[in-house]
Amino acid sequence: MNSSVVGKIEKAKRYALERDRIRFTNLSVDFAGENGDHKVTFSGDKWHCTCDFFEAGYGACAHTMALERVLERMLPMAASSQLLEPA
Repeated sequence: MNSSVVGKIEKAKRYALERDRIRFTNLSVDFAGENGDHKVTFSGDKWHCTCDFFEAGYGACAHTMALERVLERMLPMAASSQLLEPA
């Protein structure tokens, strides 16, 4: 294998471990929820989800909070959930 390809693979592995290098600014996800499928989007520092709970005005839901955990340290700080974590 070409040494430059090997170097790129090694760099990619290192980048994958250094999540603080990555910041999402826009994202669109199809989320298979327990009660149906939902479209979750992230733009700038705002979430949106098509589920009833989010649409009721809470500003967060199980789907957005799950994605916050998956994308830990890769979202702007302002994007964190407005709901309180359970004790």
